[in-house]
Amino acid sequence: MIRINAYEIMLMIEPEVAEERHTEIIERTKTTVTGGGGVWGSVEPWGKRKLAYEIDHMDEAWYYVLTFESEPEALQEVTRVLAITDGVMRHMAVARPRGAAPPPPPATQEPAESPA
Repeated sequence: MIRINAYEIMLMIEPEVAEERHTEIIERTKTTVTGGGGVWGSVEPWGKRKLAYEIDHMDEAWYYVLTFESEPEALQEVTRVLAITDGVMRHMAVARPRGAAPPPPPATQEPAESPA
């Protein structure tokens, strides 16, 4: 029996990586998913955001939410490839309930002005 699950990956790309490389990383992920028999969902760019704490001396990252459906084996291959891909800071894959919309990006906060 084939088991198809819905997944979501939060992808963090290093801040100095060129936008063309972002596209390459996402396209490679899409190719890996579809090559493993999965169905590509969507890419939600969240933009460049400040990190809560530094990772490898970086305090910002480009965020993307990737959604797709695949067998667990295809997800394992995607996470393996992302783990060894240059420019990827972190990624986290989670199972999604069927039909669930991706979460909206977190609201950006403007820096508070100091009182004069």
